[in-house]
Amino acid sequence: MLKQTLFFIIILCFSGINLNGQSTQQDSTYKKFFVGSTFFMLGNFAAENKPDFVQLNLGYRITPKDVVSIELKTWKYAWSLGIPYGDSFEAPAEKFPGYIREFGFALAYQRFLYKGLYTAIHVMNAHQSFFNDNGDKISTGYQMFNTYRLGYQFKLFKNRFFIEPSIAITHRPIQSKMPDTFEKLNNRWLNYFIAEPGLHFGYNF
Repeated sequence: MLKQTLFFIIILCFSGINLNGQSTQQDSTYKKFFVGSTFFMLGNFAAENKPDFVQLNLGYRITPKDVVSIELKTWKYAWSLGIPYGDSFEAPAEKFPGYIREFGFALAYQRFLYKGLYTAIHVMNAHQSFFNDNGDKISTGYQMFNTYRLGYQFKLFKNRFFIEPSIAITHRPIQSKMPDTFEKLNNRWLNYFIAEPGLHFGYNF
């Protein structure tokens, strides 16, 4: 259902797309600031494993090719973030005895290479709360969560809006001590994940 919803949104957006990507400063549609988020918040409507995901992006274009932003986000998850796609992904045997709730902020730098093609790096500092299966908080922790992204920006409706489909590698270079039962499962997997899809959107002003 979620995949069908995302596909429907993309088709609607294509009706107003400008494929030129970033504007030049002489372009009357050029905007310095933007606010946005990600379509993956639609995962909150899933029947199972709802992430309770919320994200808000606030950005500033230093130049037409150089963009900085801050991302505020919270979500929860019950499996190691290093589990690749396959039989182990969200498998019952890999589930934590509870879940992790994170609150974090990320600083992001985006560089446009050609038209709408861009690369970006996001560095997130996240406070973690660990909950058992009864919903009781049992510990806290810290995680640095980095994202290395390659994507393309499509401008919509005379550059009032945009969407940015992308693919990314996520990396967790720092993880504080977890509760033993969580750490045992988490340590089975690498501290990075390859080919994470992204689908951001925003409003320019």
